[in-house]
Order: sequence, then C-alpha cells, then structure tokens
Amino acid sequence: MKKRLISILCCAALAVSMISTTVSAAENEDASENVSEQGTTEKDEVVVTMPPTSEPASGFDPAYGWGAGEHVHEPLIQSTLTVTTADLQIANDLATEYSVSDDGLTWTVKIRDDVKFTDGEPLTASDVAFTYNNCKEKSTVNDFTMLEEAVAVDDTTVEFHMTRPFSIWPYTMATVGIVPEHAYDENYGQNPIGSGRYIMKQWDKGQQVIFEANPDYYGEEPKIKRLTVLFMEEDAALIAAMAGQVDVAHTAASYSEEVLDGYNLVSVQSVDNRGFNLPACDPVEQDGITYGNAFTSDVNVRRAINIGIDREEMIQNVLNGYGTAAYSICDQMPWYNEESEVEYDQEEAKRLLDEAGWVEGDDGIREKDGVRAAFTLLFSTGDSVRQALAEDTANQLREIGIEVTTEGVGWDTAYDRAQSEPLMWGWGAHTPMELYNIYHTVEGSGIGQATYSPYANETVDQYMDEALAATDLEESYELWKKAQWDGTTGVTQEGDIPWIWLCNVDHLYFVRDGLNIGEQKIHPHGHGWSIVNNVDQWSWES
Repeated sequence: MKKRLISILCCAALAVSMISTTVSAAENEDASENVSEQGTTEKDEVVVTMPPTSEPASGFDPAYGWGAGEHVHEPLIQSTLTVTTADLQIANDLATEYSVSDDGLTWTVKIRDDVKFTDGEPLTASDVAFTYNNCKEKSTVNDFTMLEEAVAVDDTTVEFHMTRPFSIWPYTMATVGIVPEHAYDENYGQNPIGSGRYIMKQWDKGQQVIFEANPDYYGEEPKIKRLTVLFMEEDAALIAAMAGQVDVAHTAASYSEEVLDGYNLVSVQSVDNRGFNLPACDPVEQDGITYGNAFTSDVNVRRAINIGIDREEMIQNVLNGYGTAAYSICDQMPWYNEESEVEYDQEEAKRLLDEAGWVEGDDGIREKDGVRAAFTLLFSTGDSVRQALAEDTANQLREIGIEVTTEGVGWDTAYDRAQSEPLMWGWGAHTPMELYNIYHTVEGSGIGQATYSPYANETVDQYMDEALAATDLEESYELWKKAQWDGTTGVTQEGDIPWIWLCNVDHLYFVRDGLNIGEQKIHPHGHGWSIVNNVDQWSWES
C-alpha cells in the first residue's frame, strides 16, 4: 500500500497537468474556474470522473446504446417515456399514461403536450415513433426484435405494435431517449439535441464532456447547473481527487483505505454482479466450437461448487468488504426469488461430491470414471478484480477436491471458449431480461441451448415466456421468480444451478465534503453514468 501511494504521489503533478490541459481544451473560462483546489467556485457546478470506457464511442445517440446500452442509465440529454424510481418501480416522464392490449401486442402511450426540444421545436408522438423505429433499424447493442413498428396516432399518442407480448416494455421505455425527427442525421450523436434535464455543451473526445442545465426543461428545475465529466482511469481519478481537482472520483476497493483530505468515501450498492457459468451438458462439437464440459455437466458438481464457496471471505479479501453476496443475477430486484440464497457449507459440498462418485485421489483432486475433477476458469485479461475472484475460487475449491486453473483471455475468444469452460462474468441490469438472456433457450444458435453457456430447461423457458406474455407487470414478477425456482425446478441450488454467482460489487466514489449526491438507486453493471442519474438533485451545503 505504501509503495503504491508513493507512486501515486509521484504522478500527481502529471495528473494535475493533464486536468489543466483538459480544461484548457474546453476554451471556457467558466470551466477553468470550476476546477480548483478549493473546489467549485459556484455551488451549482460539479466535476465528476468516469472510466474511459464510459465515453460513448458512437456518440450520444440512443440508437447506438447511449442510455439503453450494456451499462443502463438515464440519458440526461434526452427525455424518456418512463423512468425507474429509487425502488426500481416504473413512473412516468414524457408519458402521462400507458396501457397494453389484452393480447399484449399493442402498447398505447399518451405523452405530454408541453415539451420542446432545445432548438425550440415541439416534441410530439412522431418524434417518439421515429426514435423507436430508428432504434429497431440501426441498434447494434440492444434488442428491439420484440417491436414491429411504432406509429404516431396523433401528436400526443403513440402506439407500439409488438412482434410478441413483452410485459416489461415499460423498462425499455425508461432508457430510450427521444430524439428529434427533424434534426436527426448520421452526425446526431456528436451534437445531440434533446428535451432532457441537460444540454451537451461541449465534448472533447478522450478527455471530457460538459453538460449545462436545460433552461426550458418541463420538469423540476435542476439544482446542479453544470456537470463536467472527465474520462480517466482509477489511478488518475484518485490523483485528481488528491489534488482537489474534482468533486466526485470513481475508485476501486483496492484504494478504499486511502484517506483524502476534504473527501469522504461513498459506497453505493449495486446489482453489478460477478460470477461464472458452469456448462451444463456433456461435451459436443459443432461448427468448430465445443459445447459442454464432462465435469461440470454433473448437477451435483454444480451444487457442490455453489455451497463450497465462502462468498463473505471473497468480499473481505478481494473487495475489502465493499460488496454483498450474490446468489442470482437479479439480487434485490423486484423479481428476485429469495430461494436463490444458500449457506456456505464445505462439508455438505464434499458429501455431494462423494455421493456423486467423485473420489479423492492421492493428490487430493477427485476423479470419476477417468474424468478429473478439474476445469479452467477464464477471466478477462486486465481485469484485476475478476482475476482475484478467479484465484480465490481456485483456492477455495481445491479444499473440496476440485482443481481449478485460472487463465486470462481476451473477449475475442472468451465467448466461444465459455461454451465449454467457465468464465468469470459481470452482469446486472434494471430489467428482468437479464434473466432471460442468461437462462432462456435460443433457437437456432449453437446446440439449441442458452446463449452464453450450455443450459436448457423447458419449464424455466415456459415461465419466462409466460412472464413476457403477462399483461400486468406485477404478475410478471411472480413468473420471473418461478423461473428461478418453483418448488420443483429452476436455476437455484436445488434446481439446475448452471451459473455460480459470487458477489455484487459496491460502486465506490471519493465525494468532496459538503456535496450531497442524493439517494442513489441500486447501480447496474458498469461503474460509469449511473452515478449521475440523479445529478439534477445533487446539492452543496451552504
């Protein structure tokens, strides 16, 4: 720790120089006044750091993932039809009301008639329909196959005609920002026009983006008038905070013991989970890809692994205590089934392996019918947390007679290899579709099983299909829960357990004293834009 701190301090001058260059590049006197060792000169401005991966490569365009991409957040610049509340329920934004037909194939949404884009043009149902049809046509990061067509019935009514029932459509409506049909072209993402809480004033690619409050916003007036986001790695963000150059700096558990004068460490709970898949079928090869694993295809092996891992030990040793035990892909969500939870029981794990015929050999590693109780656990190269979790998993499983070899891989090969070898993943979103995407059988892909790891259960599929077909959102929650465990089958410990969930990673930030960042929702996967979802509600103590 001391050597690392010395290294950080040695780099501080470079970081301050980098930030000064960034501000200079903005060519804006207000921005240069905003960053100083004494903090913001105005009590309605903030400077926040985010990882470089948070910068949208394709610009601030909903069609290419801004808002509704892998790392779900509210799009700030654009308004959405609905929003998710702090307890992840659905509330209206542009929408004043919505309903779905009895067959689930038509959603009708009424919208406000008092909203204007920042160029002064009114926002109408035609803009809503255009936005969604454009996303369906162009999106490469989001699934809009459930949408057949969006149609503007009149200026304040839009209909969504679906290809199949999709009860959780309100969650999609909460992340898709509405764009102006009259001002949209291939360069929209570089200079976006919206009707949301903020206007993007400046984007210096690779460095920063500056937002200013929309003076014509139809909702509650934002308390924070100016938001500057600096894109930098965790080390640089820490240096920036040490130099007093930023108000909120994202950080990692490895830096959680650092004490920064003028800042406090804020921990935000998340559903940003880490876990690994266990291929749940015997090996078979198709199109040059191996699907399945001779060892993890045994359900008793999977059950033994699930209870043979001490999650609390992992959280303490890998995350410095900043995390919660994970038992599913949707912990704490309204559709979470508490039957997913298990207790660490190493002796029961050994008993399960014994009962299944996995006999311990002279070297302590089990074997059955010539198959060694062993597998390679992959992790993405360069991700120190996933690597540490993989190493900890290997150490713990050896105690019950399972040999785990860890290996760093690139994402160019990881997806294919994960069909036969466990991979340390990161998931978590404010939508039940995360369950569907992980566990539901996909027709016509691979060997006709789930997308990311071989697994199939017709009953689980049926519950999820029924959940999507439900006409009531609350009713769908119960069906999503049954897909996890219905008392007989599911994806939990007493069921098929094709994935092992380890922990939900707390999102950590150094926050300047005197800055109140409001009530944070449980963050989804991705340590980026979620922190500023509610930036309009932040405030400085007087």
